[in-house]
Amino acid sequence: MRIRKPGLLTTVQDLGRPGYQQYGIVVGGALDSFAARAVNLCVGNDDNAALLEIAQIGPDLTFEQDTLIAWGGADFDARVGGQPLPRDRAVRVAAGEVVSFGLARGGLRAWLAIAGGIDVPLVMGSRTTYRRAGIGGHEGRPLVAGDALKLFEPTPWAKQILAALTSGQKRAVTWTVRPETMGKPARPGVVRALRGPECDWFAKEAQRAFFAAEWTATKEADRMGVRLSGPELPLLKPQEMISSSVNSGVVQVPPSGQPIVLLPSRQSVGGYPRLAAVVSADLGRFTQMRPGDTVRFEETTLASAHDIFLARERDLARVRMGLARLAG
Repeated sequence: MRIRKPGLLTTVQDLGRPGYQQYGIVVGGALDSFAARAVNLCVGNDDNAALLEIAQIGPDLTFEQDTLIAWGGADFDARVGGQPLPRDRAVRVAAGEVVSFGLARGGLRAWLAIAGGIDVPLVMGSRTTYRRAGIGGHEGRPLVAGDALKLFEPTPWAKQILAALTSGQKRAVTWTVRPETMGKPARPGVVRALRGPECDWFAKEAQRAFFAAEWTATKEADRMGVRLSGPELPLLKPQEMISSSVNSGVVQVPPSGQPIVLLPSRQSVGGYPRLAAVVSADLGRFTQMRPGDTVRFEETTLASAHDIFLARERDLARVRMGLARLAG
């Protein structure tokens, strides 16, 4: 795979680098891990196969041989050979054809999987790019024009799907895998969250406001987290906490009283009170929020969060079994 134009911020990602947070190494990985798993499934890859994460303005790519790709996420102006590139499904790309991702028309990020997965070195058990440390991915950095990335051998399943599309002179399969339809999705503009360990540190009015207010995404957002703007969330009394571990989806509240939702490239520990935690099934919505987008938090329980998680995993497993039958 060759990079003709790199786009704004195109990186190699997988599902992250767990197990090293005690050394200050972030987990990172695809910001919406479920979306990444879905497109990998479309091309017969393992869940953790390395793929491209695309942000705001996408790249132009070519392949040296016919291959199978799939993309999903934000609404990009994506094309193959000058024609619209179907999303959420397996698509055949002929050798030399240009795959291009223009400007994101809605949302911010997309994920592109290639049959076989991207062959870059493992660093601490992961191929994910960690820019701040300059490790993982392709030379520890975003892609630039002229980069060439090796690909692993596609699975037999992917080869059969590609052969069927080629013999039928078809561009893409008819079936789709859409992550937002699996499990028990939240209502538009809503994410579900649990109360956090330090929720009781906040005034009752602040606790009610957090779950009642409409919050606006600010410009202060990156792979580490998204700062929201809304009513101030004061503590009952001035307190300082010993820095404690944090996870993706944790909602921290710094002294400004404006919450920050942590994303996969978050720090390993934090010293701000943890007011809430977003359920994993809804966290991907924050990866697509632009400045000015709004969201509301809906309180849920740990049991419900488990049920939401399991429902989505069951749906994905059913899709996986159904696709396994397609090529025999």
